[in-house]
Amino acid sequence: MQQADDATQSALAAGERTTTHTTRLGGEDLSEQVQSWQVERSYATDLPAAMRAFSGSSSAQLQLQLSGSRGVTAPELYAPWAPHATGDITRPGQSVVHLGGVGTTPLPAFRGTVRSRSAQAGTDTVQVTALDGAERLRGPALLPKPYAGFLQGRPVATATWCVDELLRQAGVHSAPPPRYPDFIEGQPLTLVHAGLHGGFASPYGQPEILPPASSYTWTRDGAPHEMALLPRTTGVTASWFPRSRVTVPGSRLLAEAWVNPAIGPGDTVTLELSLDRTGNARGSMRMEVDFAEGMVRLYSNTVGGSSPYFYWVWTALRTLKGPWHIGVLFDTSGTSGSSIYPTMQPRLTGPDGTQLLGAPATFTDSDGLQAAAELRELKLVTDMAVEGVQLTSGLSAMPSPSVFAQTGTWTKGAELDDAMLPLYAVPRVSGSQWEVVGQIAKASMSTAEFDERGIFRWRNHTRFGSTPTTADLSLTSVRDIASLTLTEEIDACRNYVVQPAKVWESFVTVAGTTYTDTVVRTVPANGTLTVSYVMAEEEFDIGPPGTDDDSVVTSGSQVRFATSKAGTTAVKGAVDVLTRREDGYLVVRFSNRTSQTLYTAKKDGTPSVYLMTLKPEADTVERQATAYVPGTDSERFYGRQEHTGDTTDWIQDLSAAQSIANALYDAGAYPVPVIGDVEVLYDPRVQLGDVVRLTDTSGTRLDTLAWVVGISTSAAADGGVRQTLTLRGTTPNGTPADTGLTPDAAADPAAVVLATYASVSAAFPTLSVLIASGLTWGEIKESAHV
Repeated sequence: MQQADDATQSALAAGERTTTHTTRLGGEDLSEQVQSWQVERSYATDLPAAMRAFSGSSSAQLQLQLSGSRGVTAPELYAPWAPHATGDITRPGQSVVHLGGVGTTPLPAFRGTVRSRSAQAGTDTVQVTALDGAERLRGPALLPKPYAGFLQGRPVATATWCVDELLRQAGVHSAPPPRYPDFIEGQPLTLVHAGLHGGFASPYGQPEILPPASSYTWTRDGAPHEMALLPRTTGVTASWFPRSRVTVPGSRLLAEAWVNPAIGPGDTVTLELSLDRTGNARGSMRMEVDFAEGMVRLYSNTVGGSSPYFYWVWTALRTLKGPWHIGVLFDTSGTSGSSIYPTMQPRLTGPDGTQLLGAPATFTDSDGLQAAAELRELKLVTDMAVEGVQLTSGLSAMPSPSVFAQTGTWTKGAELDDAMLPLYAVPRVSGSQWEVVGQIAKASMSTAEFDERGIFRWRNHTRFGSTPTTADLSLTSVRDIASLTLTEEIDACRNYVVQPAKVWESFVTVAGTTYTDTVVRTVPANGTLTVSYVMAEEEFDIGPPGTDDDSVVTSGSQVRFATSKAGTTAVKGAVDVLTRREDGYLVVRFSNRTSQTLYTAKKDGTPSVYLMTLKPEADTVERQATAYVPGTDSERFYGRQEHTGDTTDWIQDLSAAQSIANALYDAGAYPVPVIGDVEVLYDPRVQLGDVVRLTDTSGTRLDTLAWVVGISTSAAADGGVRQTLTLRGTTPNGTPADTGLTPDAAADPAAVVLATYASVSAAFPTLSVLIASGLTWGEIKESAHV
């Protein structure tokens, strides 16, 4: 239910139905020109109409009839060929906001964009149709294809994460978005963005280390923004490869995350950059924040090494409980040599806005010296709730507090439910973002919708786990209900439920498609080289290849840079390597950070670029989760009624399939009477998913709770408003009693008198007489021949 002010609630309680509305197109108020309006929203569910469950997506539609103004007709003002000065207000894609209510204060009823307009010559009416935020999700659905899940046999994402990612692509955010997602020459670039909203997958960069599923969960309670990774044990570790292996020296990198030290088994969180040096050596730059000690430590050394460090002690870290935004700027710029002493600077923002900024600190100890290398991975080690891990390159300096917080760059426009349906491989998708969101909603028995304020809401089937006991609104036949029809049908009964799952039973990984370059390529001094390789959509992602030198050959994707085409001398820490997928190609971009021309050549002068995909050795196996209890009253009274869910790549876990099967079984064990469209007195507060109590004392003797799964509200030119609700019952009418009834059997065969031995021997005293009769034994036994 929407919240209403006291005046609206008083008007509703008093039966006041003097309606008001406000309609804006393109930000301009056209309320006085609205002849009629209609708003419709409902779940596009495919479950039986009477089942005590529903799922699917909802896209609200607004229909307007506009008249002209100041003696000029509506077609002249707003038709497709009208002057842009007036016609653009109704153009497709134009913003539309509609509010409606009773009394003096209207409530939000619709927010979206114009879908179509229609004008008929000789009239003073233009028809405008608008759709809600679902129109923003008409872009192509694209999801990353990380290999880490099936490589390690651990979930890499969930269906909830995929929904969140599809929303982000359309500009609908549940948390701060990537700072610089698009590649623009000379501008900063997001290398890693892991929202951690139910998964480790990342649209920029890709996961490498995944923690065991038993060591963490996903939480919305206490999450800094929407959802966070919550460790069950201390030291939960995850890492991501960047989408560009930038060089050190020469780079300036901002690592950051949102954490809540009040939630979790420990008090420490670490962000670490691993650097790929010559041979198997690894450099490390990291920040550790210990909220129990109130201390921030910055390190520069080798991976796993120890060295002197800089530290700050801030009391606020210990005393302020709640979400913190932590970050550190790793600065290795300002040199063209083969090594550098890095400069680091921490910035933290507390839950009350407290700003903690350390002074830039430059390492001088030899252990802190960073040799020539490429960025290998970003590692997170945490004891507490974390979301929004991000790594950005190319910044000119530490961001200001407002830039660090991304103030004014995004608006929270989505609310998720608990993460569900773990995925070891993200399914391949096609179609629009909204179409894929609808597919996920159907597979997971969830609902997806944009509400009256334009906020996207995702809700799981867990809402059916317990029957509602209270109502958001009460409707009675005495006052609120104009018409009501009840129907009961056996199709609503589903007491044998099967939900298939595509289960991973083998996590062996093999090489997929490989790409071996055919020519030695030239990377110009202080310049770039971009190469595209054909890559099928079904291939899993390839990260930037590792840079080899003469002391080690990297397994998997690799490249070697040399100072000559003959490949005589290898170089490290000289070329940024970026990869991205684009329109059926894998695009690899080499950026030379030196003043010397370099070549993609092996030591023997042959081409050195080698790219390799990974794929699972075996496909998933279909398994079935069944929810059925034999001998129940449901089966005794209604028979065995089967329901089989769709086989889909979104269900890869048998326990998740069992959860859905159980929910469907609980919802369908007994048929719930169908409540036909109920015409009620207009109430602008009603929303999809609300629970209403229906009380009918005039004939049906109904007193029950029901979910709102559809709302249609319309207003005519005379100002009258009609509202019709589509409802789903929350409870059946109990177990049938059949008191005093003896139901007839399912079949009534004709009675047959069978012959006895005595009657047969009397009719046929000898065998010859029996043979002479020509009768079969069946005719003798079941007929009157004896």
